[in-house]
Amino acid sequence: MSKHLALIVDDEPDIRELLELTLGRMDIDTRSAANLAEAQDWLVKQHFDICLTDMRLPDGNGIDLVRHIQKQELNIPTAVITAYGNMESAVEALKAGAFDFVSKPVDLKVLRNLINSVMKLGDDFPEHDRRSRESLLGESQVMCNIRSTIGKLARSQAPVYVSGESGTGKELVARLIHGKGPRADSPFVPVNCGAIPSELMESEFFGHRKGSFTGAVSDKDGLFQVAAGGTLFLDEIAELPMHMQSKLLRAIQEKAVRPVGGQQEVPTDVRILSATHKDLGKLVGEGLFRQDLYYRLNVIELNVPPLRERREDIPLLARHFLQQLAEQGQGLNHSLDEQALRALGNYTFPGNVRELENILERATALCENNVITPQDMQLPELPADSGSTAPAESLELEPGAVPLDTYMDKVEKEALIKALEQTRYNKTAAAKLLGITFRALRYRLKKLGLE
Repeated sequence: MSKHLALIVDDEPDIRELLELTLGRMDIDTRSAANLAEAQDWLVKQHFDICLTDMRLPDGNGIDLVRHIQKQELNIPTAVITAYGNMESAVEALKAGAFDFVSKPVDLKVLRNLINSVMKLGDDFPEHDRRSRESLLGESQVMCNIRSTIGKLARSQAPVYVSGESGTGKELVARLIHGKGPRADSPFVPVNCGAIPSELMESEFFGHRKGSFTGAVSDKDGLFQVAAGGTLFLDEIAELPMHMQSKLLRAIQEKAVRPVGGQQEVPTDVRILSATHKDLGKLVGEGLFRQDLYYRLNVIELNVPPLRERREDIPLLARHFLQQLAEQGQGLNHSLDEQALRALGNYTFPGNVRELENILERATALCENNVITPQDMQLPELPADSGSTAPAESLELEPGAVPLDTYMDKVEKEALIKALEQTRYNKTAAAKLLGITFRALRYRLKKLGLE
């Protein structure tokens, strides 16, 4: 008796036979149903490890079956077989809770990869230990909800769009989704879409063949090939130029890429996660981002809140970062005095968790007797020679007087100007003072019209 059991639902006998033979060679027993009613009968009689269903059935469709399985809480990963090019149905199935989809005509290699991923989701799927730096810390309700959601998303292959401000931990969330899922033992490949020159993007993403352009002295795999079997994390996806958006859409839909200079498409097996700090929906409305690509990437959206919206987590995060710094600094243990902790609680953190880490790293270098005071942290909203935790007078605004975004831009602009003035407009020194990278400083100056 084989270890696994699959339910195949299709009204075409030859398709059922093809799937039965393919799964049989993988040592998986199968049961078949020609319609939705038969499938539901089988689900009552037996437990299945996976379900493969055609989209179009005589008495309903595959999405109906996905929803039935979800409603009954049967915990059966379900893949939907869709018509070629029918991405709307595929996305709808994923949103309904399908594990993944396969397009007709069924590519058996793609199908086997999918089955192998599902089989790793069994009860014996190992828990992967992660170091504390790769943990999503916080006891606020919103962070508890995010950790619970990550656990659910890890058991799917649906594309996830991670939204949130810079520094909130979007890449960490993506790594956890990957690390808790069946692809954990395969590569996690992050790529900053804004850091690749436009003319090199196609080669970087899809690879190239020797001689395809000047300097192509050998074949080179692209990011899709490097991430084979794993996860490709597209950070700052909003920075993709329009010509690459269309090529990326095709690669995702076809699950194949064509290297520059290549004559044939190469099948790919990657899960796509994406992120940006920008409002993608707004960019779609402005015609700066393709709606069909947005629809394909944003099957499930997971928003990571800014630190100012979960202030109760600041003490825990601060202790965590100080402990890390102590481990790196040969056992020196630093602590925050009450005024410093209160100052952090009142600070708006435009750079979010990343900024908190940088502030504490700077403070440990400046403090005396291993006790951090407000002066040591040099928060941009606080005068460097004052222990007061009140915001600077120029930032006092009537509640509701201006939109939050406008207020935050004002806070950030004044912090940047102050840092530049303190460093005599040395941008490298200003970035260090603010606890951000030089590249991040340039981006913020440009965004706020200060460049």
